[in-house]
Amino acid sequence: TRVRSSAASDVYKRQGEEYFLKPMNCPHHCEIYKNFPRSYKDLPLRIAEFGTVCRYEQSGELHGLTRVRSFTQDDAHIFCRPDQVKDEFLRVMDIISIVFRSMNFQNFEAQISLRDKVNREKYIGSDDNWEKAEQAIIEACEEKGLPAKIEYGEAAFYGPKLDFMVKDAIGRRWQLGTIQVDYNLPERFELEYMGSDNQKHRPVMIHRAPFGSMERFVAVLIEHTAGKFPLWLTPEQVVILPISEKFNDYAEQVKMYLKTHEIRAIVDDRNEKIGRKIRDNEMKRIPYMLIVGEKEAENGDKKAALLLKIVENPSRFLSTIQVGVTFSGFLNSAVASSSFADMITNALASSWQFAAEHRSLISTISIVVITILLSFLTLVFGELVPKRYAMKY
Repeated sequence: TRVRSSAASDVYKRQGEEYFLKPMNCPHHCEIYKNFPRSYKDLPLRIAEFGTVCRYEQSGELHGLTRVRSFTQDDAHIFCRPDQVKDEFLRVMDIISIVFRSMNFQNFEAQISLRDKVNREKYIGSDDNWEKAEQAIIEACEEKGLPAKIEYGEAAFYGPKLDFMVKDAIGRRWQLGTIQVDYNLPERFELEYMGSDNQKHRPVMIHRAPFGSMERFVAVLIEHTAGKFPLWLTPEQVVILPISEKFNDYAEQVKMYLKTHEIRAIVDDRNEKIGRKIRDNEMKRIPYMLIVGEKEAENGDKKAALLLKIVENPSRFLSTIQVGVTFSGFLNSAVASSSFADMITNALASSWQFAAEHRSLISTISIVVITILLSFLTLVFGELVPKRYAMKY
């Protein structure tokens, strides 16, 4: 049985139970926090969820993937002590910065969304709590040196927020990442922790979603890049184009070699001219094309051996060349420019090839210098993101 509630939301009744469409994850995470007694030593407590939520958007407001009625949020809530709010807020700002930099989102604005100056009936909580939350966001932006525009009347009903607005290909502004400081929901849900003074205190709740709606993020990313995704995100990173059918077997060997080193590769073995293959794969937005023929097949073993000698750690080598980081490890990976990475790659290849052909004192010195340089780059690129952030998130 389905009945219509006075709040215009759908209620489903089955076997005496009532089921609602979930509009937000916040209350559920509050209940998880409340399920056990908490000490000040347990905080900050971070609860994350890729949860699907439903919002009844009006039909005229629906717009492709950017505004839908059911979407997935990379939602998380951080329960912390008042003295931890600022540090936690700054760390979330760092995460959003990493996400935007990895996707090459540079044309974005920060917006501090505060209560309406006049109409405050739609907001919950005391003026004191609102003032503390608003001040915490403003101070965090000032400390980061992040220029932010203040918009009144754009706050959530339970607290102010810092929104990251990204422009799409035709200049429209969309909210993606968001961080919110909330003193009110912990009060309404009666959340508590035992402080160092053996007294009960109220925690502060930080809502954070670096991607925001995943559907909207993907839509803006597709328009922003026109389908030319960062190398690490591209489904097919390399396409191998044999000159003729008799080199298809060698092309398959190259593909398997690349896959061994976690590079996503395919072979275009269609019976078409090489010019047609190049054009078709350019339209598919595949970043790299490897054209193989008789010369490559004859020298294949020698070139593979040279590459293996250079790349002692293929995963590290690949993460340095690629512009961006993988979803599973983006907090630990390096973000390097392709032009700089290509320069280093070419220098390494030339030095090793020279050393292999001329076993002399100069070659030995070249190997030592390049090895030191590679170690230095590994150290620098590997530590771009502080490990304490990676461990906690």
